[in-house]
Amino acid sequence: MEFTLTEDRFVETMQTQAEIGGTENGGLHRLALSDEDKEVRDWFHERMERAGLDVRIDEFGNMFGRREGTRDLEPVLVGSHLDSQPYGGIYDGALGTVAALEFVRELNDRGIETERPVEIVNWTNEEGSRFQPTLQGSGVWAGTLDVAEQYAVTDEDGVTVEEALERIGYKGDHPAEPATDYDSYLELHIEQGPYLESNEKDVGIVTGIVGLTWGEITFYGEANHSGATPMHHRSDAMVAAADVVTQVRRIPSTLGERTVGTVGSVHVQPDSINVIPGEVSVTYGFRDANAETIREAEKRVLREAEAAAEREGVTFEHEDRASADPVYFDDRCVDAVRRAADELHYDSMEVFSGGVHDATHADEVCDAGMVFAVSEDGKSHTEAEYTSWEDCYSAANTLARAALKLATDDV
Repeated sequence: MEFTLTEDRFVETMQTQAEIGGTENGGLHRLALSDEDKEVRDWFHERMERAGLDVRIDEFGNMFGRREGTRDLEPVLVGSHLDSQPYGGIYDGALGTVAALEFVRELNDRGIETERPVEIVNWTNEEGSRFQPTLQGSGVWAGTLDVAEQYAVTDEDGVTVEEALERIGYKGDHPAEPATDYDSYLELHIEQGPYLESNEKDVGIVTGIVGLTWGEITFYGEANHSGATPMHHRSDAMVAAADVVTQVRRIPSTLGERTVGTVGSVHVQPDSINVIPGEVSVTYGFRDANAETIREAEKRVLREAEAAAEREGVTFEHEDRASADPVYFDDRCVDAVRRAADELHYDSMEVFSGGVHDATHADEVCDAGMVFAVSEDGKSHTEAEYTSWEDCYSAANTLARAALKLATDDV
């Protein structure tokens, strides 16, 4: 059966969501549980109801819309997230959520009944920017994260997740757990990397997701006058932190071709040009497709922190922020995506995701798979993020056709 989405409506829906929290530079600033997030949630809620879906909101704000099937079977779940990075792009997450919505609208328009029920979802706080950890909503839903502990997480202003959910009216009544057994989960996302574009492919068949570890190291030295304190009398927390920053950059090259490491945040106290820093915190993150490689990277950075602290005469503390093991998707979902791309005559290739996604946690509940859309220049988490509407549409069609197969052909 020939099945593709209505292209004009798909693009229009993408453009509409991009206006909510849109920036002057064509990006998106829609942090989790912010006013902008509430606005896009209200918009998505209305669109789900218009599509005839049975909408439910769980206690962690995850939004689900259910379209019944012809048989009492485990549903196929399709979706992504609508929150963004600070001044990020309009495609990251939102593309997958819009594609899920357009999938059910297309089923309605064509009068297609699926044997399995279909549910679509918008996960809470995938990005982990305002509140950490990342993948928070799907992690609570899958039982990996404890709901009470995650309610108590605060942003930089001391606002808790629970308070933020209540403020925007999205602390739902349903338990934050699978409402039923699920057959499968599919997610569409931009690649956020260069491989599809460099290989001139239309879509990516995602076979798995890297694991990660996030942490923070805080060095405690002695704040003092920057001019009057001799160099050999200093306990400079910044120098120790700088050594760790350098090592996070160097460690990956000693471990694997696809191992990556990043320091994304540095906090300095008292943060004055005329004062030797007395306290400096640096975050680190390592990712790889091999769990042992990730653990080795973290061991090495902590050894480097210990050595740097000893050299500079400072002390340090370490805090775990988040961790996730690599995920290898089930062949059934990968094959559904592959067959969909082939039937649509899209040139595809297998890729392993360098970013983490909600499919990481969904895979703990049911079989999971993903589709990638081409990222121009591999850019993401920036206003310069770009995927052409043609590439968005190709990937969305692949997702929709694969989901239809799982909801009908694979019964």
